Amino acid sequence: MTIVRLGYVAMSMTLKNASPSQTMTFKQFSAIKDREAAVAKLERIAVSNLGNCLRLLKHNAAHDIHFFRFSSRLIPLANHEELSDWKYMHPLKEALSKIGDFLDRHPMRVDFHPDHFVLLNTPKVDTLNMSIKTLAMHKALLKGMGLNPAHRCVLHVGGGYDDKEKALEQFIHNWGFTPSGIQQMIILENDDTTFTLDDTLYLCEKLGIPLVFDYHHHLANFENDNWTGQWERVAATWDHSELPVKMHISSPKSDKDFRAHADYINADMFMEFLQNIKGSVPEIHCMIEAKMKDSALFKLAEDLRTNPDLTFIDSSSFEI
Repeated sequence: MTIVRLGYVAMSMTLKNASPSQTMTFKQFSAIKDREAAVAKLERIAVSNLGNCLRLLKHNAAHDIHFFRFSSRLIPLANHEELSDWKYMHPLKEALSKIGDFLDRHPMRVDFHPDHFVLLNTPKVDTLNMSIKTLAMHKALLKGMGLNPAHRCVLHVGGGYDDKEKALEQFIHNWGFTPSGIQQMIILENDDTTFTLDDTLYLCEKLGIPLVFDYHHHLANFENDNWTGQWERVAATWDHSELPVKMHISSPKSDKDFRAHADYINADMFMEFLQNIKGSVPEIHCMIEAKMKDSALFKLAEDLRTNPDLTFIDSSSFEI
């Protein structure tokens, strides 16, 4: 028996005017002659984004959704080179505290997936330093919410740089320069173009990093198509985490455009995954990466309700 919990990414299709990613470009910032007023506007946008995160968490609690990925674009121009003196965490203290208080009363798993420019296997020192700086911002946000940041930031391995083996070793090399508090946040997923499940598992086992299995990515990019033979090892990378095993589920947009994500999840494809792992772990959290966000979660749950192998616990959780 395995408990399955469904989650979704960053934004709601059903909750109106709740974007957590409102932004401001540096050009717009520069156009405001009074720098203090420009910074104040940035801070208002960031506070508004966090307010919308709280609205999204309330929406989740109302629909028994226990798993949610925050947007990584909560603070516009955070870490921009021209704003190095901006202490952006201080004005966000109250908004972050409200989120933390709500999560105390309504526990749910929350995490981040920082943008693709966060590269821990880069050969460039400047890029590595900026990546670590961006991850430190994510850590500060989690700490501001009163959360343990461990295993709450999922990353891809990074770039292939025309030599995949060398790029894997570069990750290991750079890991030694990554502060331990940042290391503890990281979980890695296999990607759909370069680093396969085998590649990612190599790093995760060597460095003690939990692996997030992306089923769709695996179907698009594999050396060994027998992922079930690796599953026990994947699950074992979570042995030292306080959080249950996590995976990503999305469905191909079409056979021609296989790597692109569809609006919704193909329930048969998801069941194929679940039938292969049921009973192997006590609980698994499945992040839905579909264009229709929470609407895709609601539709998948509805499609699965008639399956005799599943016993629903609430509107987004079931046993198999």
